[in-house]
Amino acid sequence: MVNAKHLATFVLGAAAGVALHKYLQTEEGEKMFEELKTKAGDLKTEAEGALDKMPEYFEQLKNQGSDALKQFSPEAERMLQELLGGLKGKTPPPVEPQA
Repeated sequence: MVNAKHLATFVLGAAAGVALHKYLQTEEGEKMFEELKTKAGDLKTEAEGALDKMPEYFEQLKNQGSDALKQFSPEAERMLQELLGGLKGKTPPPVEPQA
């Protein structure tokens, strides 16, 4: 069922389309359209470049993460051994019931 609201929306959309078409036929409109196409092309080129670099980037992240793990792992292991070694033979403090 088509009511007046839907019909008005259609007419306004059609009017906007006609106005845009007329504007794009002017010299200023053509210039704006060419600039828009140029910017879209630049964005596409930039996105393709980023896509090409992704495997290298993730490989670099993997290597840096691995290096950081190798660097800090012995220190973390030593700290855990000291902590656990200090706890051996000790009984934990009694837990007081909550009222």
